[in-house]
Amino acid sequence: MWQSSRPGSIYDYIRLASFSLGPDGRIDGWSERAAEMLGISAAQAVGKDPVEAFVPHELRETGHRAVSRILDGREWTGLVPYRRADGAEADGLAEIYVMPSATESGERAALCLVVDVKALRGIETDLAAAQAVFGQSPMGFTLFDTRLRLLRVNERFATVFGGPASKYRGGTPYDFLPRAEAERMTAALRRVLETGESVTEMQLVGVVPGAEDRRRWSVSLYRLHGASGRPIGVAALASDVTGRRRAEREAANARRNLALLNEAGARIGNSLDLETTARTLLDVAVPQFCDLASVDLYQGLLAGDEAPPGMSDGSAELRRVAFSSAVSDAPLATMACCPEGSPVAVGAVHRYPFNSPCAGALRTAQAQIVPGREGEEGRELGAVVHSTLAVPMVARDTVVGLVQFSRTKGSEPFGERDTALAVELAARAAVCIDNARLYRREHERALMLQRSLLPPGDPEAAGLDIACRYLPGTTATEVGGDWFDVIELPGHRTALVVGDVMGRGLRAAVAMGELRTAVRTLALLDLEPAEVLAALDEVARGLGGGEGRGGKRSAAGRSPAPGVPHAAGTADLSEVYLATCVYAVYDPISRRATFANAGHLPPVLVEEGAEAALLDVPPGMPLGVGGEPFEETEVELADGALLALYTDGLVESRDHPLDEGLEAFRGALDADRPLEDACDHVLSTLDTSHGEDDIALLMARVHGLPKDAVGDWSLAPEARSVARARELARDQLTDWGLTELVDTTELLVSELVTNALRHGHGEIRLRLLRDRSLVCEVWDADLAQPRRRRARDTDEGGRGLQLVGLLSAGWGSRRTPRGKTVWFELALPDGDHPAPDPTEALLSMF
Repeated sequence: MWQSSRPGSIYDYIRLASFSLGPDGRIDGWSERAAEMLGISAAQAVGKDPVEAFVPHELRETGHRAVSRILDGREWTGLVPYRRADGAEADGLAEIYVMPSATESGERAALCLVVDVKALRGIETDLAAAQAVFGQSPMGFTLFDTRLRLLRVNERFATVFGGPASKYRGGTPYDFLPRAEAERMTAALRRVLETGESVTEMQLVGVVPGAEDRRRWSVSLYRLHGASGRPIGVAALASDVTGRRRAEREAANARRNLALLNEAGARIGNSLDLETTARTLLDVAVPQFCDLASVDLYQGLLAGDEAPPGMSDGSAELRRVAFSSAVSDAPLATMACCPEGSPVAVGAVHRYPFNSPCAGALRTAQAQIVPGREGEEGRELGAVVHSTLAVPMVARDTVVGLVQFSRTKGSEPFGERDTALAVELAARAAVCIDNARLYRREHERALMLQRSLLPPGDPEAAGLDIACRYLPGTTATEVGGDWFDVIELPGHRTALVVGDVMGRGLRAAVAMGELRTAVRTLALLDLEPAEVLAALDEVARGLGGGEGRGGKRSAAGRSPAPGVPHAAGTADLSEVYLATCVYAVYDPISRRATFANAGHLPPVLVEEGAEAALLDVPPGMPLGVGGEPFEETEVELADGALLALYTDGLVESRDHPLDEGLEAFRGALDADRPLEDACDHVLSTLDTSHGEDDIALLMARVHGLPKDAVGDWSLAPEARSVARARELARDQLTDWGLTELVDTTELLVSELVTNALRHGHGEIRLRLLRDRSLVCEVWDADLAQPRRRRARDTDEGGRGLQLVGLLSAGWGSRRTPRGKTVWFELALPDGDHPAPDPTEALLSMF
């Protein structure tokens, strides 16, 4: 079939020309291509001797011999130099192929084909280069024709996709790719062929024949054009990027792991709550690292045990404290660990079977792989666990619990890097959880210490209504150096104490506890307030390891109390205890209170219808300084008055000076409010949330004992006063309706009055007090304190105080300015506890 070809054939590239020689050896035909290539027109060439016209002078003899042989009928091929007539270019070199021919008359002639050697060598070089690129390329290289069939495949392509190169020629993408990938490849080839737009780095996945692992290839496509510009096919470059993809995936995993560790370090451990720390760990891990996870902690450790039984072999009880899932709200059970395949709910206490991987992880402190479990739970949830890491939580060489990370089908199984990351996450959380556990333990101990150091929530006192509040400045331990106390004294008197150890935290609380114990001990000796503070100052200096009794010293670098100068000494700060304290004794019969102050803020008194006022109590020196006596101040308190003792944390802070705080405190006191409401009103009105210091507040409303609750008589120092004392006691108890106590009271009053007559001198005073108990006091002018002794069987006396101790709820003596007072106390009968029988007590003495 005859048809016209488009320009761009091979002849255009090699610059082929022709001319013919006649029988006479001269040119008789000259093609236009010869005129174009050699620069000589047909008019200039026809009829001329080619040797004379084109060959240089020095080569003409050789040229004539060659033409002679050609005309003799021989074929000839050779290289012939020529020079262009127009001189536009330098002389060239042509390869001439001479074919003998004949004229109509049978004479010899020749047809000559001329090729420009320069163009021919360029084509040869291009072909060699193309062949080298095609054959030696490190990438798979192939050509597709316009029907999308393989024209040529290099060996590298065959290596990438498997098999010899010959088997791919004439094939299609379906011959070396899975169907889905072949469809993608065919569509891309067709799109490139139609549009001319290249495709770069198209990812294909498949399996090489004879191998099991999946491979990943990167393919780039571009359209090929002929000399005329028409598309003649598509070229494809392919390379195996499986290793690179694996490296990229590992690098991505490493970046993800680093990001997870960074997030874990930033978030885990911000709370000292066990459950919060466990939940934070799971929030970090799910879903970035796994699909679901849980945290179990040893129940014994949560309860405060150091090493619960069974912890070493992993059989101890654990409690599920946290669970998180990206695929379900309910936990999934793993066959190897969950008892009978049942999931464990949050808050449940459980054990792992001894031979389970989870128990093995707890026992060996090594991460274990737990096989997945396919069951009904998985189908209902739409996801089945296929890989689980059981990682023990180890802190300070102690396993505190177990964390499980699980992945469901569709996710990649855990690898070595994942295991290392899981161990690191669990270790970080374990340290934080152990810190939280230790904090919880110390916090509970601190609370126990604080509760033991402070009086009960509702202390009682004769003639006083008491309300108190304590706010620690250190919320971490909830203990500090402030304290208050309410101490019952003989004669229905009450000691009110508020103190402040300089410093804060547990150490200050311990010092406070020691001072509080000393205060209670000294108060029970029934010493005067100034004497109590003087003895307490000695105790404080002994606690600090000072320079001895009476030595002066101060804490280096510590600011003294207001108005207190620095004392001599160079004691280390850690060895110094300084404290302030105000001590008051209230007598409900006289409604008088005696105050002594050791560097503390003055008490505040609010009487009905009057403004709150600071009591003028000499401040004195803080406890622990020593060397200065303490003064006492006696104040008469009106019935219904409100007395407030407090520490400086209530009125002093960085935001305002002390004077402003005291003024605000006085303004917040309201004598008309109920006592508990008055306490709460003060705390809500003042700034008590600054957290700079502990706050202690003790408020008391004065009532005093009514006159009909007191019996007071003076007796002459004579023998008949014993009978008179018994008569007075009997009549008074009868008037009070305490007939059950008459016999016991008469007996004990008789003993005390008899002792006053025998061992004392001067006027004798008898007083009976009725409040929450019955108190009897006998005063005399002798300073010698009574001493209880054990009488022998043959002794006629010496059993009086022994009898008092048997029949009374308590007894004692105290000094007075003009003698001493001996007292005993009897509990009021309430039906459940009858009064002691004097007869049985007397018989028990013999």
